[in-house]
Amino acid sequence: MRLKGLDLNLLVAFDALLETRSVSRAAERMNLSQPAMSAALGRLRDYFRDDLLTVTGKRMYPTPFAESLLPHLKESLRSVDGLIAASVNFDPERSERTFRIVSSDYILAAVLSPLIGRLAKTAPGVRFEFITPSDESLVQLREGKIDLFIAPDSFSLAGHPSELLLEEKQVVVGWSKNPLFKSGMTEEGFMQAAHVSVAIGPRASPSFADRQLELLGRQRRIEVSVGTFTAVPWLVQQTSRIALLHERLALRMRKHFDIAIAEIPFPFPIMREIMQFHASRSEEAGVVWLRQQLHGIAHEHLLEQ
Repeated sequence: MRLKGLDLNLLVAFDALLETRSVSRAAERMNLSQPAMSAALGRLRDYFRDDLLTVTGKRMYPTPFAESLLPHLKESLRSVDGLIAASVNFDPERSERTFRIVSSDYILAAVLSPLIGRLAKTAPGVRFEFITPSDESLVQLREGKIDLFIAPDSFSLAGHPSELLLEEKQVVVGWSKNPLFKSGMTEEGFMQAAHVSVAIGPRASPSFADRQLELLGRQRRIEVSVGTFTAVPWLVQQTSRIALLHERLALRMRKHFDIAIAEIPFPFPIMREIMQFHASRSEEAGVVWLRQQLHGIAHEHLLEQ
């Protein structure tokens, strides 16, 4: 397809070249041969009358003109992607779309896992790619590379729509034979106990619970720190350690682990978990359908006592 003499497929190649800054890696990303990608770069240079990428040492660097084109290129590709994905009637029974969702393992275990179990029958061709939160997550959201970003509302990105998925309280979990749970959880017992904490991502960012404890001026005795919420039961069983977890997740875990659950023995904020999406996809039928499915799961009676 051509627009004003430009083969629009070249824009996708241009994006890959600017991101990878390598002809060979761009070719691999697009499943092309290296000569084919070199030819695409040559055609782009001819069209824009600029080198676009120059070689310095062993690396390629964009020219100032190419840098100036980058935001327009990204926005154009996002718009085209939204146009292609858009459908007046998204048909989950026939769709083979892959949804890309950034979420913690808490949401994956407590909400997304039951959802994909249900959709195996009602939307058998729909696929999911679940991505762990990282420093790149908000960049991926801003560039329209993901369909949904699910996180506490304090992590939201300004300028893009979001909606509340669920509200969640935190609870104390530990081994069912831990004396703290048999005698009744007290504030003194909570503060004196050894704790398992969860630090998220490569920078070990504190979880919602840890942030709130810090704001409340309460310093726990951390004995073990782990990168995922779903690892917590393994680290409290047959020990005197305790941890803070989301209630939905704790109740699901209690079906599989020998753990007890108690209320936090002092006032603690409720967590608001949001779904955020790129502004260009707010009305896109597939994303609207996915959000509806998630709302349905989140508001069902998943908290079986």
